[in-house]
Amino acid sequence: MSAWSSTVMGKTMLHLSKILWEMGDAGQRMSQINAAEGAAGNISVFVRDLPPAEEHLFPFWFENGIRTPISLPVTVPNLAGGWAIVSGSGKRMRDIATSPEMALCLLQIQPGGETAILHMADPSLRPTSELNSHIAVHNDRIAEQNLSYHTVLHAQPLHLTYLSHIDRYGDTKALNRHLLRWQPETILEFPEGIGVSPFEIPASAEQAQQTVEILRQHRAVVWRRHGIVVRCDAGPRKAGDLVEYAEAAAQYEYLNLKAGEPSGGISDEEMRQMCQRFGIDYPM
Repeated sequence: MSAWSSTVMGKTMLHLSKILWEMGDAGQRMSQINAAEGAAGNISVFVRDLPPAEEHLFPFWFENGIRTPISLPVTVPNLAGGWAIVSGSGKRMRDIATSPEMALCLLQIQPGGETAILHMADPSLRPTSELNSHIAVHNDRIAEQNLSYHTVLHAQPLHLTYLSHIDRYGDTKALNRHLLRWQPETILEFPEGIGVSPFEIPASAEQAQQTVEILRQHRAVVWRRHGIVVRCDAGPRKAGDLVEYAEAAAQYEYLNLKAGEPSGGISDEEMRQMCQRFGIDYPM
């Protein structure tokens, strides 16, 4: 047992304070790298169990807060009985660190996965409009990987989002050939490459379905003309790292474009040798 977790009836449970700290850190980092302007971007964490004592530590949700039953935008049976901590619609991710009660809400997923009890400090707060993508990805990954802790992060990093407007980067193979060639770390962080989804209306059912399907094969997907979504079972800070790695690669590509493309980056043969060295299936 650590300061960040407790063992209750044989179950190791992460403390909510640990999760909120990581969400706040990731939110601030997204703002620092220009990936979450204003209220852009959103984040969610699913956790199977919370220690009962947590309820007394967070009165803004459990004691003095408001509880409202809501219908979920998609049915998530694999999340039933668990908790989703979700950024609020119109809320700034950078504010999570200092005012989690004003930026986040807590969804207690009910049996069957069709409804949830919404815990919030502010009665006007509602989950992000892209909740359907978040919980659909959680539902799919929790079942497939037998997870009890999972993060989904959507951000809008400047250079990566700009490149997604250009047709030459509009398919998965082309995007990866251009982004993975600049730093050896990139392919180590994205061994399957980064997926690409065609533009869909934000918060639409089509966007959610595309996201689920692509994130079955990749840990990150670029929403064309919109941003990036990453999934991670190592916590919100690691999810933020993935966004940062992808954006750094996009910045290299952007610099090369501005300079007239004088460099080809890491060659195909060098990439193959590196993949062989680290046991990665060459994704291109």
